[in-house]
This record gives sequence, C-alpha cells and structure tokens, in this order.
Amino acid sequence: MSMTEVRPRSRVQSTSAPEVSAPIRVIIVENHQLVSESLGLLLDEQPDMTVVGKAASVAEASALPGPLAPQVVVMDFHLDDGTGHDAAVAMRMTYPNARFVFLSRDDSDDARLAAVEAGASAYLHKSRAAAEVVRAVREVARGASLISPAMVAGLVSRGRDRAHVRESLSPRELEVLRLLAEGVATREIARRLGISYATVRTHVRSISHKLGARSMVNAVVAARELDLVN
Repeated sequence: MSMTEVRPRSRVQSTSAPEVSAPIRVIIVENHQLVSESLGLLLDEQPDMTVVGKAASVAEASALPGPLAPQVVVMDFHLDDGTGHDAAVAMRMTYPNARFVFLSRDDSDDARLAAVEAGASAYLHKSRAAAEVVRAVREVARGASLISPAMVAGLVSRGRDRAHVRESLSPRELEVLRLLAEGVATREIARRLGISYATVRTHVRSISHKLGARSMVNAVVAARELDLVN
C-alpha cells in the first residue's frame, strides 16, 4: 500500500479509543528503520488512526507531498541531516495545521526547548510506554498541548542560565570541565592540555566559583544539570 493512500476503515467501538468520524492522519519522521516500522505498526493498528507517510530525514520530511495532510506528526529529535526542530519548521510550510509530538531519547532541556520553539505539542522520551505514545497522539489531535506554560517558562529560564554560564566560562575552562566530567585526573588534564598542574587547579577553582559549586565533584554535577557536559 502506498503511504500516500488512506485505507478505508469501518467505525469500531473501543473502550480505549473514542469513536471518531475519520481516522487521525499521522506522519512518522524517524531515522531508525526498526523504530519507524514498530511505531508505524503501533499507530496504524489503532482503530482511530492511520499512518499516511514516513520520512527518515529533514530532507525527506520537507519533500513530503501536501495531499498527505497529516493532523499529527510523530517526530524524533535527532535526524541524520539535522534536528526535529529543522524538520518541523520545514513541514509547517506544507502542513500549517499539523501538530507535532516529539519522541526522542534526548531528555535535555536544550532539545525540549528547541522542540517547543518549533511548535511541539508534546515531548516524550522513547522509554515511555506505547500506550502513552498512543494517548499523546490522540490528545494532541484533539488540540491539547501536553507541554504546560509552567514547563515552557522553566525551560526558558534554565536556558538563560545555561547561556549565562557558558558565556562566563573561557574556552580553556570548558576544556578542563569536559575532561573533569570524563573522570580525567587533574594532573593528566595538565599533561593533555600542555599546561601546569597549578594552572589546572586555578581553572578548577574558577569553574567552581562560576558554577556556585563547593568542590570539583559538585562542579561536574552542576555542569551536567546545565547540559554543559554530557
């Protein structure tokens, strides 16, 4: 069956899915084939949904034909040639009324904020149960947003904090911080960067002060919370 076709469906009474006049039209944008196929089977077997198209990249998502007319796009955040933000922005040119559910393993504030900026109505981690994904698609199709104003405000606030800290750290301090986060000892950091042990200690004190941390360990924890390091 071509993905551009919609299969005829009979009305089905279900305790888990509301009766609807027409199935929810869904497009999946996912670069992992197994995930894409599994997600397609999950959604397509719902009595009130039909998968009308798939894409595996920003370029493919941008080139999907207008007649597909999805109500909901289920989107991974990381694609081979860009991000879900890029794909969503491009798809809005073709599908101005589509709503977006992001489904990703990236749980960082940066990813969530980028999704919100692209107009996401929901952002779910891929570890969530299949039933939650199905429910999210239904609710978003009805016009609901699963991202509250308070959540958006928190993301924006933390994003400003991260930007401020990033700007305050010098390139060398960021290098030292990333090596510390990898568990590299200070003397080894000095050797790798070609600087003295005393200089590394000076950088560590400066980093701790800027992050409001009392120790090297706390500095690394704070940096991870701010998504400054992986």
